[in-house]
Amino acid sequence: MLRRKLTEEGFSLIELLIVVAIILIIAAIAIPNLIRSRIAANEASAVGSLRTLNTSEITYNATYPQSGFVCTLSYLGGSSNSAFSAAGLIDNNLMSGQKSGYSFGVTTCSSAGGIVVTYSADAAPIVVFQTGNRYFCSDQSGVIKFSGGGYTAGCTDTL
Repeated sequence: MLRRKLTEEGFSLIELLIVVAIILIIAAIAIPNLIRSRIAANEASAVGSLRTLNTSEITYNATYPQSGFVCTLSYLGGSSNSAFSAAGLIDNNLMSGQKSGYSFGVTTCSSAGGIVVTYSADAAPIVVFQTGNRYFCSDQSGVIKFSGGGYTAGCTDTL
């Protein structure tokens, strides 16, 4: 008698399998959209971080004209108490070189008369097609360019 009541009041195995199948279908639809949203957010953060680097480079150049631009992120970050070595213009996350799924660096510098007159800042996804799809770069002109499709062959398209 007790056994009969439990089976009549509970869920059957087929009903539970149908519910699990519906949950899996919803997850299969939602997870790719979530990944695309995260990639878009990481790319937007990378562009914003490159803008910050450009502004910081220009500020550093204007503040320390005898030095010009900088070729390492650590000179732009840190405490602003010591001249030249830590200007305090960027936060520690960006100064570490990795932020929001992207890796940042100042890659190309050229100097004239001991003063750095050009630089190139790059942002590359840490895991291509997972943390980002595009590579970004900028230089002293302030124009942010990108290379799409996971290819690193130069930033050629302007945002």
